[in-house]
Amino acid sequence: MMTIKVGIQGASGYTGGELVRLLARDPEVSIQFATSQRFAGQPMSAIFPHLGNGPELICTPLDDLSVVEGCDLVFCALPHVTSMEVVPELLQRGARVVDLSADFRIVEAETYQSWYGVAHKAPQLLSEAVYGLPELTDHAEIKKARLVANPGCYPTSALLALAPLLYNRLIEPDCIVIDSKSGTSGAGRSPSQGTLFSEVQEGFKSYKAVGHRHTPEIEQGLSRLSGEKVSVRFSPHLIPQSRGILTTCHVKPLVQRSGQEWQALYESYYGKGGFVRVLSQGNLPATNHVRGSNHCHLSVIVDERTGWLVVVSVLDNLVKGAAGQAVQNMNIMFGREEAKGLDQLPLFP
Repeated sequence: MMTIKVGIQGASGYTGGELVRLLARDPEVSIQFATSQRFAGQPMSAIFPHLGNGPELICTPLDDLSVVEGCDLVFCALPHVTSMEVVPELLQRGARVVDLSADFRIVEAETYQSWYGVAHKAPQLLSEAVYGLPELTDHAEIKKARLVANPGCYPTSALLALAPLLYNRLIEPDCIVIDSKSGTSGAGRSPSQGTLFSEVQEGFKSYKAVGHRHTPEIEQGLSRLSGEKVSVRFSPHLIPQSRGILTTCHVKPLVQRSGQEWQALYESYYGKGGFVRVLSQGNLPATNHVRGSNHCHLSVIVDERTGWLVVVSVLDNLVKGAAGQAVQNMNIMFGREEAKGLDQLPLFP
């Protein structure tokens, strides 16, 4: 039995905690180290008490890269901009990397700079990084990659919702409206006034109604699928719950088909048994039906009055939108069953 030796950079964030939770139950994975700038020297069980029965991990400082020696893979769960300073060193030390920041998702360095406001510090790696959305990316590319760019949570929900339509060129590429709602954990674990309980409870607000940083990632992914330039109108919202993303996409089809035909298209594209489940007609997905799992639920609906299509997707932003997808990529990189360690059913209620 092969043992994969892994490390986690930025383990004290929500995504890092989820990585430990998922990896700890896999007997073929050994977590060699976990780093944290804020909590260096403290055990993971003190940072996350729910991990008390997990592996005994003491967080090391972020800049102590000696711990990387001997690791097969490092999950880099660091903030945007910070990650691109660390990843080149991780690769130089012989580890493969799954990066969960946005730093290696965008192919063009100029595009990254225009949306993130800083010059990219490792532009030589952008063309090498493989965008790791396993349902849409060639597994052979992921398997041989040194560096996998783990997709963002919003882009994952939008790309999975629209992939069958863009791949088959069945919708207008410039008539796409993406309306997304996310739980507060999507903003990270660092204290912020905007995510305080009293600020979000019993409230519902839009933020970055235009110009959200995930827009170029969504457009890049959809353009790859369709083979032509795609532009979207993307607006995110914050909802008063900890986990979950619900994305509603409004699109203008190029052909008129019945609801049964659109349903058949989605079912054929995704098949059965994977992490994407196409719900039967008349059923709409809910975030509490995927919580804690690596699943994505989809529904496609015909608006008979306007002729447009509505596609709704839901996922757990910390699992399929982050840590779970990273483990899914790890499994493919090391030739394992894709669902290894990710077969848990959602939590409910």
